[in-house]
Amino acid sequence: MGTMFAVVLVFVGCCSNVVSLELLVREFPGCGNIVTFAQFVFIALEGFIFETNFGRKKPAIPVSNYVIMVTMFFTVSVINNYALNFNIAMPLHMIFRSGSLIANMILGIIILKKRYSASKYLSIALVSAGIFICTIMSAKQVNVSSDGSEDHGVYAFVHWLIGIAMLTFALLMSARMGIFQETLYKQYGKHSKEALFYNHFLPLPGFLLLSTNIYSHCILFNQSTPVFIPVLERTVPLMWVYLLINVITQYVCIRGVFILTTECASLTVTLVVTLRKFISLIFSIIYFQNPFTAWHWVGTAVVFLGTLLYTEVWSSVRAALRAEVKQKKAE
Repeated sequence: MGTMFAVVLVFVGCCSNVVSLELLVREFPGCGNIVTFAQFVFIALEGFIFETNFGRKKPAIPVSNYVIMVTMFFTVSVINNYALNFNIAMPLHMIFRSGSLIANMILGIIILKKRYSASKYLSIALVSAGIFICTIMSAKQVNVSSDGSEDHGVYAFVHWLIGIAMLTFALLMSARMGIFQETLYKQYGKHSKEALFYNHFLPLPGFLLLSTNIYSHCILFNQSTPVFIPVLERTVPLMWVYLLINVITQYVCIRGVFILTTECASLTVTLVVTLRKFISLIFSIIYFQNPFTAWHWVGTAVVFLGTLLYTEVWSSVRAALRAEVKQKKAE
């Protein structure tokens, strides 16, 4: 029951979150910072009340370790959202972030000196090829859509390349953070809710560096189309409604993933999150009519094939089928 509930939370929360984010970005492409700030404040406030009991509960992992983790987490969150300012379409953004497993594996080989099976290395090649295909096709679209002078076309392409560089850096930084978390959990034990709170609470002062951008978007949000909210019996600017939906759905998604990590094996969690990304991607393309060529579909299929190969889902299915056949024969 708990597992099924968690799966529903992940799919409903994360897919709704993608929709609300796209609605915000389409209206104000540079709103990534205010979205990140709102998510951090909401999750930090919830953790402060329910996890730390208003600061009375001592952390199981030393705060100094959380400071290192938080620096990486804050950097990844801000850069991922800020990359949307650089002509990065939402589908490409999702596909790029689907390479997190592989980035983690590459850094695991380099830093932790891990060794993997041939199927794992093949999955690296597949995911890398899929992301490369989608990136190249998106690059062509940037060139085609850059109407006007040649200088403007070059500027748009360079602008897009900066966004790709930001996503690549965030991907590698996220993988490095995952390895750091892995070593911490081995030393101190798993404290996922505590880590979730400190990862969102400690970075809050860092948003002072982005305060000008956040404030300017507050003004822009206030000027958006007002909508009537029956519960409040008053009108509220539409962008604030979208932001509230985004924050709540982000929290629902994170809570769902947290429940899954406590109820299921890591393979199941990875598979559910991967399928969620794929469904979010399909929904984004169909509902918002984002440009997506046949080559984009090929690249996407290769990315998800590589991810499924990495999680050894095929081996698990075959093992389950064999066990079922043996059980029938025994009967």
